[in-house]
Parts: sequence; structure tokens; C-alpha cells
Amino acid sequence: MKIKAIYSALLVAATFSTHSFAADTLRVATFNVSMDATNHTAKDQPIKSDALVNALKSNNQQIKNIAEIIQRVRPDIVLLNEFDYIPKEQGVEYFNKHYLNVSQQKQEAINYPYFYIAPVNTGLATEFDLDNDGKKNAVMGDAQGFGFFEGHYGMALLSKYPIDFEKIRTLQTFKYKDMPNAQMPVMPKTAENWYNKQEWQALRLSSKSFWDLPINVNNKTVHILASHPTPPVFDGEEDRNGKRNHDEIRLIADYVTNANYIYDDNGQKGGLKAQSRFVILGDLNASPEGDKARVMTTDLLLKNSLINASFVPKSEGSKEQYKESYAQNYTANWQARVDYVLPSNYGLSVKSGGVFWPTKTSEQYRLIKDRNASSDHRLVWLDLIIE
Repeated sequence: MKIKAIYSALLVAATFSTHSFAADTLRVATFNVSMDATNHTAKDQPIKSDALVNALKSNNQQIKNIAEIIQRVRPDIVLLNEFDYIPKEQGVEYFNKHYLNVSQQKQEAINYPYFYIAPVNTGLATEFDLDNDGKKNAVMGDAQGFGFFEGHYGMALLSKYPIDFEKIRTLQTFKYKDMPNAQMPVMPKTAENWYNKQEWQALRLSSKSFWDLPINVNNKTVHILASHPTPPVFDGEEDRNGKRNHDEIRLIADYVTNANYIYDDNGQKGGLKAQSRFVILGDLNASPEGDKARVMTTDLLLKNSLINASFVPKSEGSKEQYKESYAQNYTANWQARVDYVLPSNYGLSVKSGGVFWPTKTSEQYRLIKDRNASSDHRLVWLDLIIE
């Protein structure tokens, strides 16, 4: 199945120096922006698919703060997680034109001539009772990925460099059953499979999607591997979301090692070819340390010989706020490192990077001071040298 890609040829302050690197240096970022309908709906109101559209049109201060953060960090490429999949002229194009192209708090406006959005599995209705609560609700816990409507919690990629749209690969429809040794959850009391045969045949692996977006950076291809695995919570003893999170992240690891079981939405087999430049981006919802740690999951990437995980982005703001020795590496305000920018060992080296998390004495603290200021996640970036 071919997924239609939708695209268009569309003063850094404080701790950030002016972003004017050499032509072979690339700033790549991931940012869970919380620009989904849940975040833009009053508690007593139904969650509808036009909530983000309405928020964008209202000159929303929270969205303006998100735009300001992006203007301050000025990434060349940025993945936006939890950006609802809505018509591009009402969504990503509108955000680019009316927020990023407009100076926020005297910051230099920023423009992304290229972008990519595509369908996701969140809110994609099924006929099954996937959460085994005795009800077939079609969406939410019974959707292919948790969501109140199709496209809820989607994602978008913005780029200053051309995207090779003809060579994009997506794995939205890859079936969970087709991953060898997939972690099937079982009923805690009976040890029977959580999903029946019909459900297992139909269930997709990605809770949102998995994208391989080749980007042409001065005639050198960098593959952006974008995803947003399900949170490993909101379940029970069966740990169905934890197991799915593990296998969604395993898919990333298997893709960079060119596992032959993989197929994309056009039927093309395998993953990345050897000696490919790539950067793994996304809110992966798995932490390597702390009370939320999923070490066996994160080790799939952080201890992968093809991935350079040696540089860990950090911030002074998180270090100031929390007492744990590794708190400086947190990327979410619920005290975990879950957002990642992980480059390949081949063809890329890390120059620097960080997490946008100002200290309380900084004028910029207003941008992250609480959940309503911007997001419960922080923008994470790396400066990469293309070799």
C-alpha cells in the first residue's frame, strides 16, 4: 500500500550562539510539542479532530512559546511528535507560516521550506476489543494505536534541506505478527495470549508509524528515522504497552541492521543498507535509568554498534530542579530521558548538543515553567558533522 506523502516547498538568545555552522554541520532536533487535541480541549468537552486547527487559529500563546523555543534553538531538521495529522494548510503549513515565520519575543523568524506528514495508526478504528475491557469502542484503547480519532498524536518533520520524497519509506502497516519473536502479552491469570487470533492477524506494530526520510544535505544523504512508540504504561500486569514499546524500538534497531523480515508500506523488503548515514529521532517513551527505566529496551539502541550514543544531551535546568545524578539528562518534566537524537556511527560525528531546559533564574524559564507554558517534553538537539 502506498501512503501519500503530503509536503510543500514552504537571533538566538541566552545560552544559544548564532547558528552559522560550516556547510557540513547539521543541527537535528526532536520535540514532543503536545500539539494534539487532548492538550487543546477543555476537561469537560469532547475531544475532536479540529481542536488543533482551532488552537492554531486563535494565536495560541502555548503554541507561540513552542515556536519561540524552535526559533531560539534553530534546528535545521526537527521532528514534532504529538502534532495531530490534520490537513496541511490548517496544520503544519499554518504553524510554519503564522508562528515560525513570525518573530516571537524578538527572536529571528525561522522558515522550513520542506516538510513531511503522513497518516498514523493512532485513532485508526478496529472492530476488536484490543484492551479487553469487554467493550468494542473502535477507537481509544481499541484503535490500532491509542487515540480519540484517526491522526490523533500524529507527527510532522520540518527541514531546511530537501527531502527525497521519492525514496521515503514508511512502515505504518507493518503487522506485529510479522516480527520474529514478538513479545505477545498474556492474560495474568490464565497465561493465555492477550490478543486472539483475529486480533493478532490484524494488529499493526507501530502505534503511530515509522518513517525513513532521506534528506539531501549538500549532496549527502542523511536518513531521518522518525517514530513515537507507545508509552509503556496505561495497561496492567500483562504489560501490553511495555511489550509493544519494546518491539517498536526493536524495529528501529532491526531497521538499521537491515533485518530481512521487515517490509514497508510499498512492499519493499529489508531496512537500511550498510554504511548509511542516519539519525534516529523521536519521543521513544523509554528511559535508561530511574524508576521508569526500561533498560532492556533502551539497550537495543544505546548499546547498538551501529549507533553513536556516547554523547548524552543535558541541561542545567533539569540538573537544578531534580536531585538524581542523571537528572541533567532528563527530557521530560515527569523526570525521565525519553526523547532521543541518535546518529549513526558511520558518516556522522557529534560536535555538541543539549536539552532546552532553562534554569529558574533565566528569562527563558517562562517557556517551560509549567505544563501549560509549552509541553511536558523538552526540545533535544545535536550538532552533527557530516563526514
